[in-house]
Amino acid sequence: MDRMTTARGALDLARFPEDPRDQLRAWDAADEYLLRHLDEREGGPVDLSGSLVVLGDRWGALATALAVHRPVHRPVQIGDSFLGQQATRANLERNGLDADAVLLRTTRDEPPDRIDVLLVRVPKSLALLEDQLHRLAPRVHEDTVVVGAGMVTEIHTSTLKLFERVLGPTRTSLAVKKARLIFCSPDPGLSRGANPWPRSYALPADAGVVSGLTVVNHAGVFSAERLDAGTRLLLRSLPARTGPEHVVDLGCGNGVIGLAAALSNGAAEVTFIDESYQALASAEATFGANAGGGAVARFVAADGLAGFPPGTADLVLNNPPFHTHRGRTDATAWRMFNGSRAALRRGGELWVVGNRHLGYHVKLRRLFGNCEVVASDPKFVVLRAVKR
Repeated sequence: MDRMTTARGALDLARFPEDPRDQLRAWDAADEYLLRHLDEREGGPVDLSGSLVVLGDRWGALATALAVHRPVHRPVQIGDSFLGQQATRANLERNGLDADAVLLRTTRDEPPDRIDVLLVRVPKSLALLEDQLHRLAPRVHEDTVVVGAGMVTEIHTSTLKLFERVLGPTRTSLAVKKARLIFCSPDPGLSRGANPWPRSYALPADAGVVSGLTVVNHAGVFSAERLDAGTRLLLRSLPARTGPEHVVDLGCGNGVIGLAAALSNGAAEVTFIDESYQALASAEATFGANAGGGAVARFVAADGLAGFPPGTADLVLNNPPFHTHRGRTDATAWRMFNGSRAALRRGGELWVVGNRHLGYHVKLRRLFGNCEVVASDPKFVVLRAVKR
């Protein structure tokens, strides 16, 4: 846990799940810059007495800081991350704030009817920003204060053009500690066009049982434009299984892997798990469009398999991420592997696809006592571990 010092006081903040070994903080210079601007803006502090929305607040640092002074209207945090929401809850509690001091909303929920102040922490995905600005644009008015924030590596000409195209005239600040602010003046009469999300594409002919089917992708989901090579290799390598069993598509993304498991074994029950609400919406749409009326599936927002009933899964399929926001780490994959071992029954199997250089086979042998290579190509490898 680290302490962030602001004009509103010092806050103890941590990511979720909290890990004392994690060297990454729950905020950065862009969050500090934005909070400082709200209090020290030329012409006077920003009036926060109206409806306040914080979009993309990664670990709740912004929402927690804004909730400290208990504004008239509770800040509304809109985010795509289950982990981000859990971090916000934990950070509110550790700083002595009530759980309802911030209204938590997902990117799939309806936004507030009116927004007087819109604070945007620029996401890694330009597509997600585009989708969310389109969703929020009808709720802002000409007097809405719109301020974005990001590190200089996160704010590009395309970012500014997107604000300008969807909301109105846009400019940027000078850089401070490698962070910038974005100032946008909403134009209610702007012709912004339709929201281009979600999008769909047909799977290629070499994608196993799902070849030729249509995948639905909401903005910000991994591989939203085409099937990625690692998933393609896993789809071609999936085991032929029959009979009633519980299959988990862990970190499901658009759900194409879990869909393949359901189509190859009509008696299987499939649970799709992801920490992204955009991903779960994509998986549910993909499954609904292709699986047929008799297929059984659940869609769960969670921190991997935390809280999953132990010893109840027969097969876990996993294409783990190896980054969190802009930090590269194997911590998420490690949690997924540990969670899979606990969730699997004896004889149950974990199938993993990943880049060859990540060395997942070492971790899997350490956890399961076994690991075999099922398929490989020059870049990716599909691994199988069995719970003994």
